[in-house]
Amino acid sequence: MIHMELNKRQTEILEIVKLDGPITGEQIAERLNLARATIRPDLAILTMAGYLDARPRVGYFYSGKKPAQSIADGMIGMKVGDFQSIPVVVHENVTVYDAICQMFLDDVGTLFVVDQNSFLTGVLSRKDLLRTSLGNSELDKIPVHVIMTRMPNITYCKKQDSLIQAAKKMIDQQIDSLPVIYVRAEGLEVVGRITKTNITRAFLSLAEEHEL
Repeated sequence: MIHMELNKRQTEILEIVKLDGPITGEQIAERLNLARATIRPDLAILTMAGYLDARPRVGYFYSGKKPAQSIADGMIGMKVGDFQSIPVVVHENVTVYDAICQMFLDDVGTLFVVDQNSFLTGVLSRKDLLRTSLGNSELDKIPVHVIMTRMPNITYCKKQDSLIQAAKKMIDQQIDSLPVIYVRAEGLEVVGRITKTNITRAFLSLAEEHEL
């Protein structure tokens, strides 16, 4: 979409469509006492710029959105559930050594820790595992629940949250990913994960859609 300054005739066309749309090109031209061919370029510009929409056999109507607003609406409409990836979870009783192996096998920066009922109880980051590994030769004897971040200090999101909300949480907490959870009476079920990479790809797809 294109940001532009409208000329006098384009502004008049926009006002006519706002008041009486949907309205055909012939009817608009008649209001302006001009030929349909004369205003055809103006209608094309207004449509391409995102001020008007057109439907066959219906006519032109005001879209109600400037280009920047359209992009903003697109960002707000992007939901976590549409872009989340598969979570990597470990049981709270696995050892630090096993957690390190799991992290490298799945090539992730965060592991989500669950209890025997598969409900979220903690989060393990690379920093947590590295901190524990330094100077410790008994990693196969330390369960991850000893070193993990526990509730209520876990930041999470839900499928229906916007990507903007998820991104803000990551920035505020200085973390790289969030567990996506479904709230049950018994606890929080981990149903996905959202990462900075997921969010970057989503916003790039929006930029490509709007040819930015």
